[in-house]
Amino acid sequence: MNLSDLNNLNLDPNNIGSWPLAARLIVIALLCIAILFAGYYLDTSNQLQELETAQAKEKKLKQEFEKKQAKAASLDAYKQQMVEMQRSFGALLQQLPGKTEVADLLVDISRVGIISGLEFELFKPEAERPKEFYAELPINIRVKGGYHQFGNFASGTAALPRIVTLHDFVISSQNKKNSNADDRLTMEATAKTYRYLEKDTTASKKKRKRRGKK
Repeated sequence: MNLSDLNNLNLDPNNIGSWPLAARLIVIALLCIAILFAGYYLDTSNQLQELETAQAKEKKLKQEFEKKQAKAASLDAYKQQMVEMQRSFGALLQQLPGKTEVADLLVDISRVGIISGLEFELFKPEAERPKEFYAELPINIRVKGGYHQFGNFASGTAALPRIVTLHDFVISSQNKKNSNADDRLTMEATAKTYRYLEKDTTASKKKRKRRGKK
């Protein structure tokens, strides 16, 4: 039986049981196809979409896992770096003079200048400038000498066991109005050293700041 034979049959839709076997098989096949399509549309397509979402999430989780695994593998190296940083930081703190050592350091700076052959015209320590965990101690200096002596002074202060830095250099020469004028140069600069603030001092300053905010 083909489609032309089906068209010639008088099929009663209210009495499908009386239809020829071939017609009933075709109807059953069409119903199965319709059910499968409806099942795919209503359920399977949603499941496929959920599967794609789950696969994308799985890929993202794998990438995060690989990153964390790499960090975990490098944890020992990070810990070693942290120990080295703390050791270096501790060594730097030891180069900051304590409160009782500042006077000795000032003497050392002036001694370096004298050994370098400089003549001090001004050596004036200014007030401390507190920072986060240290205090900055600026010293205004004015000395007379030559370039070579200035260089010796700069290298000598850099070689001190405590941190001393030089800033704001100004070098000038006197106008020679007569043959008796001093032919040496004058250097003005700011030498800065730094004092480590003890924990109790830092804590008290933080408390005062908090009270001021209130």
